[in-house]
Amino acid sequence: MKNIIQTNTYYNSKLLELNISELKKEYPFLETGAIGKSVMGTKIPYIKLGTGPNQVFYNASIHANEWITSLVLMKFIEEFSWSYVNDKNIFGYSSRKIFSDSSIYIVPMCNPDGVDLVTGYIEPGTPFYNNAKLLSEKFPSLPFPDGWKSNIRGTDLNLQFPARLGRCKKNKIFPRVHISRSTRLRWLSPFVGT
Repeated sequence: MKNIIQTNTYYNSKLLELNISELKKEYPFLETGAIGKSVMGTKIPYIKLGTGPNQVFYNASIHANEWITSLVLMKFIEEFSWSYVNDKNIFGYSSRKIFSDSSIYIVPMCNPDGVDLVTGYIEPGTPFYNNAKLLSEKFPSLPFPDGWKSNIRGTDLNLQFPARLGRCKKNKIFPRVHISRSTRLRWLSPFVGT
């Protein structure tokens, strides 16, 4: 295996973009695209493995300070792809059988702006950095930018799912922004065919 995905570095949206491009060259059967753009205009990429009817969805870096999850998923994509090409098992299962039985959709970085802030890709003094810093000052117990979880506007993306929000909303520091059902469906349409 070429080890395209290096796991000994801070990750950011530019490295992700480069890694996806390199993986696509090495494994042209990967389907890649974007499900939308972030506040700062960064594409939010997806990668699809497999052609089967069983649909699975994985995502990472909804919380900016959990950027390491993007690396984990990208390394999984690389290892699965290598295993598929070389007709090997992955975690004890035939990668070729998984590929033919399932369609695995992966959004490896749901919050690229937040990740870029946490990992130092957005430099101090820029308008987006300054705005995030101003928002963070309301919560002095959270280290900035290392403890930043939200998107660049201060919205905790994890609170945007319509599940038990009444209970968990009061435990979070950033306000919930209502997202309509039609908007959620538009975001999910590449994955569910709506």
